[in-house]
Amino acid sequence: MTLQAANRLTAAESQLIEAYGAEIGALPGDGAVLAARDRLFDELKRAGLPTRRIEAWHYTDLKALLRAIPAVDLSALAKAVDTIVEGATLLPVAQGRAGEASLPEGVTATPYRDTLADGTAAATLTAISSDDAVGRLNGSFVTDGFELTVAADAAPEAPIELQAIHGAGQVHVRFPARFGRASKAVVIERHLNAGEEAALVSSVSDLKIEDGAEIVWIIVQTQGLADTHLAQIKVELGADAKFKLFIINAGGKLVRQEIHVRTAGEGSDFTLRGVNLLGGESHTDVTMTLGHDLANTTSTEIIRNVVFDRARGVFQGQIRVAPDAQKTDARMACNTLLLSDDGEFSVKPELEIFADDVQCAHGATVADIDHTHLYYLMARGIPQKKARALLVNAFVAEVVEELEDEALVEALEGIISDWLERHG
Repeated sequence: MTLQAANRLTAAESQLIEAYGAEIGALPGDGAVLAARDRLFDELKRAGLPTRRIEAWHYTDLKALLRAIPAVDLSALAKAVDTIVEGATLLPVAQGRAGEASLPEGVTATPYRDTLADGTAAATLTAISSDDAVGRLNGSFVTDGFELTVAADAAPEAPIELQAIHGAGQVHVRFPARFGRASKAVVIERHLNAGEEAALVSSVSDLKIEDGAEIVWIIVQTQGLADTHLAQIKVELGADAKFKLFIINAGGKLVRQEIHVRTAGEGSDFTLRGVNLLGGESHTDVTMTLGHDLANTTSTEIIRNVVFDRARGVFQGQIRVAPDAQKTDARMACNTLLLSDDGEFSVKPELEIFADDVQCAHGATVADIDHTHLYYLMARGIPQKKARALLVNAFVAEVVEELEDEALVEALEGIISDWLERHG
């Protein structure tokens, strides 16, 4: 083992090394996959868990925040639960093991362990940058998931729910997805804890969206109060493709959600809407990189955050406009309700523009509830606690209501309302 400052290994780093040594023989994959895993984990060992000295991790010192790694618990029980929307197609991954599914026409889904076993996954088990701790961790330990394909021109009527549920221990899953030319689909990527024990969860979703496809991808994260959730979604957009990404973070003790998007075709459009609900002493980090690489592409990002108690939150959003990306229109906003003197939220928007005919803007606000609005509701007989809840709900519901499916909007608003009822 070669490590920089090996004598400074944290307990979590030591436990990761022990876990990899104990589990590598049981992880799925042929020789090529095993070599890819070894390479990724060696890179992770050499670099160590990222600290504030790494720019992309400046607000989330993983080396300090990740105190311990739970042992792999093969006895932990987890069973699939009802889908968020009635009638949705369920693709369950319980305790890191993909289950069976009945799929609509034009949709195929292969357990990711099969892709690992036949070696075709080896080429994709790579880090996207020198500071890609999430990709390296996941690639080292991933056991299963689903490889999803929606055929060209296919348009399944019901949403597809990728449900990753666990009871305890460690769970590492992947969801590669390919959407054919002119296809349309709504996919819900859902992460939840069925037990009460702490867990370490990593997830990587790798999406290729071909020309003219229109895809809505919704991430709903409701992990347990003691869980660590490290996730990454990578997206490549073809010409005239439209991709809408909705993220709701409503759980977890330590959360890092990375978003990496590249516009690889002219006329593509990316929309990001996020809701971060933060309470207790949790730490939630949403970090985005967006590359506008070709001309006539558009994007809008709106993040809404609600902070209670001693919670800490982060949004880092970097938009890069390449020299050839003329006529780019990119706009980003992050708005935070800070409802506690002990809570905090850090925002780091970045624009790197190398083209001269573009429209780009970013903004951030941090505020408490408008006391004029609160007084207005209380003057009409609404108790203060309920009045505050109504105003907070309105602040975040505006983002969710952009979805066109009424049943989906109602379900997501229910998740938000339940969380606010517990923390308000």
